[in-house]
Amino acid sequence: MAEHQDIEATKAAYVTQAVAPPPAVSGPVIGNPGPLGLSAFALTTFVLSLHNAGAGVPSAGPNNVVVGLAFFYGGLVQLLAGMWEFRTGNTFGATAFSSYGGFWLSYALIFVPGSGIKTAYAGHEDVLAKSLGIYLTAWAIMTALFLIACHRSSIGMISLFFFLTVTFILLAAGEFNASSGAHVAGGAFGVVTAVIAWYVALSGLLTKESSYFTLPIGVIG
Repeated sequence: MAEHQDIEATKAAYVTQAVAPPPAVSGPVIGNPGPLGLSAFALTTFVLSLHNAGAGVPSAGPNNVVVGLAFFYGGLVQLLAGMWEFRTGNTFGATAFSSYGGFWLSYALIFVPGSGIKTAYAGHEDVLAKSLGIYLTAWAIMTALFLIACHRSSIGMISLFFFLTVTFILLAAGEFNASSGAHVAGGAFGVVTAVIAWYVALSGLLTKESSYFTLPIGVIG
């Protein structure tokens, strides 16, 4: 009898051990990539928009100084921020940062002589303007979709995508109509967009753990 009880106890212990769930393994800790992506977008947008607005430089003059920023900070760094947003489970942030990272990379490539993009329009500058207008209109539509998708996030994010949508619309209008006024207005709205992006980025950096104060962004949802 005692031997039978020992066998049953051994079986019970084995079954309990067999069905016991594995211990939880915590994954690597990942910081918030939002401020990085917003900062990359803000700084690159700010530099280009000041040129477009004619702030200290001719609005129709060359703005190739932004190419390096567009490739590495607005482009590569923002794209990386988008990939890290996927890791945190933030689909909206991942899609937005990755998209605008791609925007800056594609925009910069237009002005690289070796790409042959502008060379293909040699003697057809009017066609180049219309092509850029189509390009900017497409990004205005994309930005409007982001504006709709973020309507329950915060006032800061809604303002950011609203002003960015208007910026793209004005810049597209400037290309289609050869309007320097629309071009300058697009630059001015771009500067406002960049400042809002910097503000939202700073609000993400000033956490209760790292700062004596925080910045409100008007959280809605």
